[in-house]
Amino acid sequence: MTDRALPEVGRIAILGGGNLGRALALGWSGTGGMPPAAITVTRRDLEKVADLAERGMRITDDNAAAVADADTIVVSVLPQQVGGLLREIRPALDSDRHRIVSVATGVSIASMREALGADTGVPLVRAMPNTAVPIGEAMTCLAVQEGDEEALEVAEALFELVGRTLILEESMMTPATALCACGVAFFLRCVRAASQGGIEIGFHPEEALLLAAQTARGAASLVLEGGAHPESEIDRVTTPRGCTIAGLNEMEHRGLSSALIRGIVASARKAEDLAS
Repeated sequence: MTDRALPEVGRIAILGGGNLGRALALGWSGTGGMPPAAITVTRRDLEKVADLAERGMRITDDNAAAVADADTIVVSVLPQQVGGLLREIRPALDSDRHRIVSVATGVSIASMREALGADTGVPLVRAMPNTAVPIGEAMTCLAVQEGDEEALEVAEALFELVGRTLILEESMMTPATALCACGVAFFLRCVRAASQGGIEIGFHPEEALLLAAQTARGAASLVLEGGAHPESEIDRVTTPRGCTIAGLNEMEHRGLSSALIRGIVASARKAEDLAS
């Protein structure tokens, strides 16, 4: 995370208080340190976001009203709902004041611009965070078209509050879905499998899960914080005829790396199909 101030973000309207919209609201108002009163979340069924109001956020079922009271608009609805939502809020948009950040999977900037109309010059940013937003450990990929770089800077600062960011060409946003968004499930499955192995060798389930999860966290930190390459750290814990190399070789014999690579490629292909 970063300690940078965000005076340019102003008030935020999250249009769509589903799983990701809620996660963003909780992340920005929690670990991100933004004032809850600066965040408005919309949803048709307000009972499902009533707890956000209890935390000091504003909730409403009126998207246009939320937009009128915001500076940064986060579109967090299902992909098939994005076009209709943008057409709904178009009359309330002010190109001199607003910027739109879409977290809808697979929805291109060009299609959003088409829904808004050629005469609506509101800056558009495409963002793809993952579900680690509430704990401030998200990985968010960002893309814009030429001319919207100022809005990109705002979005980058905003998502840096809840994790790390990477700016990509828009063509790489769909592959990033497989590695970062789907990747959370892949790595969690690895943690789960490691904990099951721990149970088999004698640990109680809660002990095995703690050992597996914290070990995974430490391994990731060696790369992110220590700047190490995974193979160099693997070499540090493998010794001739040792238990680490015995385990690694058995896992590779069973297809560990190949399975993970093929899974990511399969997810990327599916994401491409859904986006087309």
